[in-house]
Amino acid sequence: MMLYALWLVPLLGAVVLWAFGPLLRRISGGVGSVTIAISFLLTLALWGGATSGGIHQALVTWMPGFELGLALDPLSLLWALIITGVGGLIHVYSIGYMAGDRGAARFFAYMNFFVFAMLTLVLSDNFVGLLVGWGLVGLASYFLIGYWFDRPAAVAAARKAFVINVVGDVGLMFAIFVLFANLHTAVYADVFAGIAQLGPSTLFVVCVAIFIACAAKSAQVPLQTWLPDAMEGPTPVSALIHAATMVTAGVYLVARCAPLWNASPGAQELVGMVGAVTALAGAILGLAQWDIKRVLAYSTMSQIGYMIMGVGVGAYSAGVLHFFTHAFFKAQLFLASGLVIHALHDEQDIRRMGGLRRTQPFAFWAMLVGTLSICGVPGLAGFFSKDAVIYGTLERGHVGLYLIGVLTAGITAYYMFRMIFVAFAGTSRQAVPAAELGMDGQSPDTHPASEPHPPANVPEWVMQLPVAVLMVPTVIAGYVSIGGDASPWSNFFGSLFEGAPAATLDAGISEIGSTLLVFAVVAVGFAVAFARYGTSGAKANAVERLGREARTMPAVLARGYFVDDAIEMLFVRPAQALGIVFARFVDPHVLEGAVRDFSWLAGALGLVARRWESGFVRGYAITIVVGVAVFLAYYVFGVAR
Repeated sequence: MMLYALWLVPLLGAVVLWAFGPLLRRISGGVGSVTIAISFLLTLALWGGATSGGIHQALVTWMPGFELGLALDPLSLLWALIITGVGGLIHVYSIGYMAGDRGAARFFAYMNFFVFAMLTLVLSDNFVGLLVGWGLVGLASYFLIGYWFDRPAAVAAARKAFVINVVGDVGLMFAIFVLFANLHTAVYADVFAGIAQLGPSTLFVVCVAIFIACAAKSAQVPLQTWLPDAMEGPTPVSALIHAATMVTAGVYLVARCAPLWNASPGAQELVGMVGAVTALAGAILGLAQWDIKRVLAYSTMSQIGYMIMGVGVGAYSAGVLHFFTHAFFKAQLFLASGLVIHALHDEQDIRRMGGLRRTQPFAFWAMLVGTLSICGVPGLAGFFSKDAVIYGTLERGHVGLYLIGVLTAGITAYYMFRMIFVAFAGTSRQAVPAAELGMDGQSPDTHPASEPHPPANVPEWVMQLPVAVLMVPTVIAGYVSIGGDASPWSNFFGSLFEGAPAATLDAGISEIGSTLLVFAVVAVGFAVAFARYGTSGAKANAVERLGREARTMPAVLARGYFVDDAIEMLFVRPAQALGIVFARFVDPHVLEGAVRDFSWLAGALGLVARRWESGFVRGYAITIVVGVAVFLAYYVFGVAR
């Protein structure tokens, strides 16, 4: 029963907030937060059972092979803890961030529904339940990204995220169809037990179809374009989607289907390569961003690429560890950026900031700690997980992926500290004309300066407390992996990842040597960022430098490798043209024309029949005689011949 409650309490909260929103407007944030807190406590209460054999609860048996149920094992337990724990902190933060918003009850209903959808995804013991949760997460993200539906950009971003995720849904459905056709079951345990019945080509196709779903949900190349646009939603939504839940669903699915990947080395290679390319591509795009949330969005894309690369090459524990640490430091970064945005009256462009270290010291330290962790500075959580992923690729013989991982670490340090120096160092640029900052056409020529302010009618600590809580695991969460194979982290998963590719004994460089190399590259990235934006000369000439850099930004980076343009040209415009053809020609002349023609024909036949039915007996007698004659002619002359 506790597992049922863990799963359904967020849904109950969503229903209550939807039904009684106007009455609960002032306490809607508290209601939403309490429901998620209850689920978190229930998850903790189930820890023992989940880690000592797992917990299983049947839901319904639809047909043989479709026994739907819930399962809590170490992998789903970890995701449930992050979803409800970090998600709960984001709910509390939202009480302050959304204070005064007329749709607050609707917002928290969406947030609760999102948590329920994610729990459905990770707690299902079969692919069908997973697919249901997968689709519900896409629907919930549509609601949240487009929460401010009076903004055309938010509506467009929500629609874009929904459509791209549906592409992934199709891949997942196809994989389920193939598995059921061959194995007559969709239950994880039965599917993994029957892998030997699948041929190599069939298994590869299944893995690729599953990974299409993972790539769409986790913003992997080339299905990543929805992720930065999702920043149109409120900042707590960005934290919930990008840190703890939606974008890591692909990582969960690859890890959950580890037996499938272990049996298909070709699919593993593909996943590892896509993850590495995404990590590098996201980091490079981070160099060209001025919106503080878009910087973090592309860093999410890059870090998820690390996770996918890790689980793709078979370093499952390392990839999942990076998910674990990333949930804390990325949520912290987004929520800290929300403190800045909220204080500056929704300003998100870092060129309009500057000098915030003095006016917003708490936000500065929170952003700095999160940045140090994501860059992999020794001692912080991100250091342990990122190094484990990078070295895990080398141990398994993927030298190219290893080098990409090292290079990406250096680029990450550069663009993250670029954000820190531009936003928090120097002096305020809020009153600088837009043209001087290279913001022509992006904002008004003048932007009134504003003083930092606490959220209206809500104590300042309501937003700061969740950030402060997240700073603790951002620093210490990685220590659970100390000890290698004997670490608490490795023991936590037990035999869950058995059969993964073994690490080679001779990787060409020791783990310590690799750590020093990665740290050296990170230091170079920091040094370059400091030289360009952190020195006294750079700060003194910040306006001129930022304006020149904005005007000379390569178009390929400013436009995201032209992926959106390619999608527009290859899919959107042809679809629109086809729609115009159907609207102007096929629909009025073929579909409606056919209806009109059938209507005319029916009327004409009715007219003939009506004239035939004259009411005279001689007419009916002639009809009978003609009918009998035709009948006799058919049988006498036709059949006889």
